[in-house]
Amino acid sequence: MTHPPSQTIEEALERYGNVLYRLALVMLQRPMDAEDVVQETFIRYLAKLGTFREGEHEKAWLLTVCTNLCRDALRARHRYPQVGLEQVSEVGDVPQDRAVWAALMALPEKYREVLVLHAVEGYRTEEIAKIIGKTPAAVKMRLSRGRKQLEESLGKE
Repeated sequence: MTHPPSQTIEEALERYGNVLYRLALVMLQRPMDAEDVVQETFIRYLAKLGTFREGEHEKAWLLTVCTNLCRDALRARHRYPQVGLEQVSEVGDVPQDRAVWAALMALPEKYREVLVLHAVEGYRTEEIAKIIGKTPAAVKMRLSRGRKQLEESLGKE
């Protein structure tokens, strides 16, 4: 059954969101990565909204973009493999409390990055801002949110 193209982002999300998520999840095997890819797919879709003549072309475009983003994510994962806690411990000074370090490693990268630079490496907010290319206010916000997530994570254990 063919259907007309979506008229709104909400309609497209309702129609194709689950299909795209399943595809990304199968390819990436990590729910958070799959969610990121689906989100990026719909961000790119916004620029194309209203340009599709039929629903099948719209669906094919979304699936292609999603697949390509998954491949990009897999290539990035291969180029920049995740480091395990054991490997970090071998390199040098890490907090003695492995539960804290494990919770820190589980945070989203943007929070983990600023927390490690600040708490472990001793950089000031302004220095971190220059290192990561963000404003000092953005760094302060990430530090605050990262600490909150870290506290929540450690509170559950």
